Amino acid sequence: TGAVMERHHLEPIAEAIQEADILAVTDEIYAELTFDGKRHCSLASLPGMIERTIVLNGFSKSFSMTGWRLGYAAGPEEIIAAMRKVHQLTMLCAPTTSQVAGIYALESGMATDWADVRAMHDEYERRRIYIMNSFNALGLTCHEPKGAFYVFPDISASGLASEDFCDRLLASQKVVCVPGTAFGPLGEGHIRCCYATSMDDIKEGMRRIGVFMKELGARS
Repeated sequence: TGAVMERHHLEPIAEAIQEADILAVTDEIYAELTFDGKRHCSLASLPGMIERTIVLNGFSKSFSMTGWRLGYAAGPEEIIAAMRKVHQLTMLCAPTTSQVAGIYALESGMATDWADVRAMHDEYERRRIYIMNSFNALGLTCHEPKGAFYVFPDISASGLASEDFCDRLLASQKVVCVPGTAFGPLGEGHIRCCYATSMDDIKEGMRRIGVFMKELGARS
């Protein structure tokens, strides 16, 4: 949905984790993609959490290396050591090419004060605003996502259930969306759309969704 958990959201969760004396595993792959002044806060950065948090991250989102299959886990030394044993006996290493590319991404990013990452972020910002406004203009209410690169518009105005909307949109206009129910029953009445593509493709996709909505209106 593009929601962002800020520090004040995480603090009571951290307290509950410490009271229960359990470990936390956090997926922070979208850490660099937050908008409107929101800043990612790692659960591991909260008091008492670094020793009981395993952070999962990678290069797919922050450096546009989707498909290179390069990620990492960071956590307490003894837990990572145990994870490494299992990993070594169940699979091979991350591709050498991806590892070299990851080193280059980090070193070149630091050398330029992360200019490329900021440029990518700004482009996502432009697409985010466009697709959100486009859905709202079609009468499909879309709240403003604060992170990642997805929107979760409400398609109730179409009169269709989420899966029916996606199936018929695909058949009619060849536009692929994910029904909100893929993320649980509370997602009914919504669809999820990704804006990690070119602005031209986003504009064309929104134009086709507009045509689809007109078709529905004509039929009703």
